[in-house]
Amino acid sequence: MHIVLYKPDIPQNTAAIIRLGACLNLKIHLIEPCGFNLNDSRFQRVVMDYMGLCEIIRHNDFETFLKKNQKSRIVLMTTKAKKIYHKFKFKKNDMLLFGRESAGVPKELHQICKIKIKIPMNKKARSLNVAMSVAIVAAEALKQNNLL
Repeated sequence: MHIVLYKPDIPQNTAAIIRLGACLNLKIHLIEPCGFNLNDSRFQRVVMDYMGLCEIIRHNDFETFLKKNQKSRIVLMTTKAKKIYHKFKFKKNDMLLFGRESAGVPKELHQICKIKIKIPMNKKARSLNVAMSVAIVAAEALKQNNLL
């Protein structure tokens, strides 16, 4: 299972996701540029010694990511989707794409990504924290594929 972070901009969230990846054997893809340096003390405080336990693949941009993963199924997590995550059938090698904390993903990516799913939530709320969203969806995807 793959978690893809599009230009992440909050170091603590990215670190928590990497730590989750280490614990659940998820591959983490970072689409650059990140809004912080991986040496950032806020990142290091949360990631601790989990960096070495998780496979992290860095991509210079979204186009490079797409070229390297042409045969993969990309699933965009977005509040704008109609389909709910637990009613979606995940596959073992899905690339679960999460947008920036500050802005999501640009319209072009919404057009490129044909599969879009969401986590249902209170209509008055804007969005969940990205690390929580990753944990919720990854747990369901792993459960469906008997990987937990």
